[in-house]
Amino acid sequence: MDINAFLKVSYGLYLISTKAGDKLGGYVANTAFQVTAKPPRFAISCNRDNLTSEMIRESGIFAFSVLREDASPEIIGNFGYKSSREIDKFEKVNYITAQSGAPIVTDSSVAWFDCKVIETHEIGTHILFIGEVLDYDVIDEEANPMTYAYYHEVRKGLSPKNAPTYIEEEKLKEAKEEEPKKEASGKNETWTCQMCNYNYDPETGDPITGIPPGTAFEDLPDDWVCPLCGATKDMFEKD
Repeated sequence: MDINAFLKVSYGLYLISTKAGDKLGGYVANTAFQVTAKPPRFAISCNRDNLTSEMIRESGIFAFSVLREDASPEIIGNFGYKSSREIDKFEKVNYITAQSGAPIVTDSSVAWFDCKVIETHEIGTHILFIGEVLDYDVIDEEANPMTYAYYHEVRKGLSPKNAPTYIEEEKLKEAKEEEPKKEASGKNETWTCQMCNYNYDPETGDPITGIPPGTAFEDLPDDWVCPLCGATKDMFEKD
């Protein structure tokens, strides 16, 4: 069996958000999908250990923003790889308050939906929330929404541990070891972000920030940051 089969399933990338009391919560997800047309309803999948999951249970509301292909690494890093228990994820982003009271992040987004929870289903490690749409709007008509394939192939992102599509790193390594190996030495060596596991490969450079192919990690600008989560160069380790 090839574990990479799981990476062939198509998804988008979304920023799920909610409010419970005075607390705001949110996380990046690939599972937000429409389940009915009349009335329009969406389902989201949230790890039961996430603080946002607890908040949605308490408040009965959630909203989500459809992220664009060039979504900022700071947003993906804060909402995708950090916990609302430790930081205020909304401190440095622009957001509006939805009809439900949930915050809607407008930065790096192409559209948004506001929902009230009508059903909740516990499924293993995750909770499936079904929400009826209260309101929605388009933020940017021109920008392309980010697909999970783009996130993996172009931005080289991996699913966080709490994601429903998470694949153990060891299994991915085993699959990669079965592929033909390329010689890597000196300035051709790859480096991995210790926050999000983004892998910098000099052979491809970083098209997101305009770093051309053939640029060694040591030659990257001092202010270069991980294009996936915004981590600085000192957060990378040589493979």
